[in-house]
Amino acid sequence: MNTRKEKDSLGIVEVPIDAYWAAQTQRSIQNFKIGGHRMPAEIIEAFAFLKKAAALTNFDLGVLPKEKCDLIGQVCDEILAGQLADQFPLVVWQTGSGTQSNMNMNEVVANRCHVIKGGRLTDEKKVLHPNDDVNKSQSSNDTFPTAMHIAAYKILVERPSPASKSCGTR
Repeated sequence: MNTRKEKDSLGIVEVPIDAYWAAQTQRSIQNFKIGGHRMPAEIIEAFAFLKKAAALTNFDLGVLPKEKCDLIGQVCDEILAGQLADQFPLVVWQTGSGTQSNMNMNEVVANRCHVIKGGRLTDEKKVLHPNDDVNKSQSSNDTFPTAMHIAAYKILVERPSPASKSCGTR
């Protein structure tokens, strides 16, 4: 397997060369090899809604440039369209705060934005930073519960169970 080197606060880690994720996602893949149950698509979709909303809010507050806001929104729309589903390999068994899922989303969004702007995943300097731009002013302790709430709402409201469809029709 061809890899590229990614660096985080723990050092350098090898990441598949064509993966949009980076060091923190790769470390989660390596450290949480249990269960095999991947993070539900509904959570990934909810994170995409959340990251797009945060980018728009940070733009409105004047702390994120329009070009970066637009790029983040474009990639979140790709995720919502299911175009990057293979970039979210993490299992549900991870830390309770959901830091790995939050960072997986941040890394995928930042690296996909970089590629859209003509960069390569192997470039050392990228157009957007996963923490400083995509995760700007957010905490995993807030984003993961929010993503769970969004996902639960969408499941309950947009995909009601057969039993709930028959409520009140006796």
